[in-house]
Amino acid sequence: MSLFEAVIIAIVEGLTEFLPVSSTGHMIITEYLLGMDLSGNDGAFIKLYTVAIQLGAILSVLVLYRKKFFPLNRWNFYLKLVVAVVPALLLGFLLDDYIDTLLESPLTVAISLLIGGIILLFIDRLFKNPSIHVEENLPMAKGFKIGFWQCLAMIPGVSRSAASIIGGMQQGLTRNLAAEFSFFLAVPTMAAATGYKLLKTWKEHPEVLQDTSNLQVLLIGNIVAFVVAMLAIKFFIGFLQKRGFALFGWYRIIVGGILLLLLATGYQPAL
Repeated sequence: MSLFEAVIIAIVEGLTEFLPVSSTGHMIITEYLLGMDLSGNDGAFIKLYTVAIQLGAILSVLVLYRKKFFPLNRWNFYLKLVVAVVPALLLGFLLDDYIDTLLESPLTVAISLLIGGIILLFIDRLFKNPSIHVEENLPMAKGFKIGFWQCLAMIPGVSRSAASIIGGMQQGLTRNLAAEFSFFLAVPTMAAATGYKLLKTWKEHPEVLQDTSNLQVLLIGNIVAFVVAMLAIKFFIGFLQKRGFALFGWYRIIVGGILLLLLATGYQPAL
């Protein structure tokens, strides 16, 4: 992986991680368009990189919502996050190898983008009467159910943000609160996914993490993802308050349709 490719993927991650468009799906599309080789040690590092740069995105949430996360004695808030993340931890561990296989499938991404886009076109009409306006009023059980919705994002192209936001709105949260709780839930979810991926890579491909150039690329990628994610979150919350989800739905449909067309015509980027 070149530094240029790493920066491009980090920008894509930062832009899309907290938007309802699927960051993983967009990174797979980016890898496909760049003609990146996912075999051997290079492939092992690329797969690690696309997960590990989520740490930069996590840090952006902690900075922007520092009053929510600190001081650390906000036990009820943290307990809600722990309960909500349990489904993703269990299913992620059980389905890890299968998920890795799906991560190499642009077709899965294209179909997921299309289906998710259609759902987003109608989501604002489905849940018109929210009953929970602040996180403090969110019951633990509802947080747990939102955690199950988040698990849909294990399918590449299904946005973690969109899945948890839709789950939140289905559980009675306002549009903005559902989005913010999705950001909060991302922190333990992505931290666990990154930690597990690092351990797995160390076990199966230790030479990948022993290469200092790879570590430098990881550091640069996380810095880029952090800066871009901060800007994306600020934009998303402001946009939601005024416009809702329809534009993101159309965007997903267009991108998914273009990707399907490329795949159908047998397009192969030059390596």
